[in-house]
Amino acid sequence: MAKERSDREHLYDLLKGFDTAMLVTYPRGGPAHARPMAVAELRPDADTYFVTSIDSPKIEEIEENPSVTLTFQSATQFASLSGRVQVVRDRALIERFWKAAWKAWFPQGRDDPTITLLKFDAERGEYWDDSGLHGLKYLFDAVTAMAAGASPTVDRRQNSKVSL
Repeated sequence: MAKERSDREHLYDLLKGFDTAMLVTYPRGGPAHARPMAVAELRPDADTYFVTSIDSPKIEEIEENPSVTLTFQSATQFASLSGRVQVVRDRALIERFWKAAWKAWFPQGRDDPTITLLKFDAERGEYWDDSGLHGLKYLFDAVTAMAAGASPTVDRRQNSKVSL
C-alpha cells in the first residue's frame, strides 16, 4: 500500500507543474474532441477545476457523456487522467479561482454571467516521468539497449498506473 501512496504523490507532484491540460470529451455519435484548458485548481487527489463558458459546445458534450480524459505533456513528463466531469455554477468558487488573464474570455470579469466551472473527478491516472536522474538513467539504458539491439526497460518510477 505504501507504494501506491508513493505513486499517487509522484503523480500529484508531476501534475502540479502543468498549468494547462488537454480535455478530451467523447460526444455520442461523434469522434473524440480535445481542447486545451487552463487549470484553475488541482487537488492532491488529482481532482481538477477548469473555467469555461456555459455557452461552450463542450458543455453539451459533457452533459451527453461526462466521462472524459485529461492529458498533460512536457518534453520529459507525461500524464493522463480518466474520470468524470460535471458543470458547477458556484459563484464563491469562481471568485476564489478568478485570474485576471481570464478577462480575455470573460470581458465582464468575474461577474460575467456565462462563467462556469468544470469539476473533474479523477478515477485513475498514469504517468511517464523521464525528468531528472530518472530521465538520464532511461537515456543511458536506451542507448545501451539500442547498441545491443534490444529495447530499454522502464522502471516503475518512470511509468505507473494509479487508482485515484
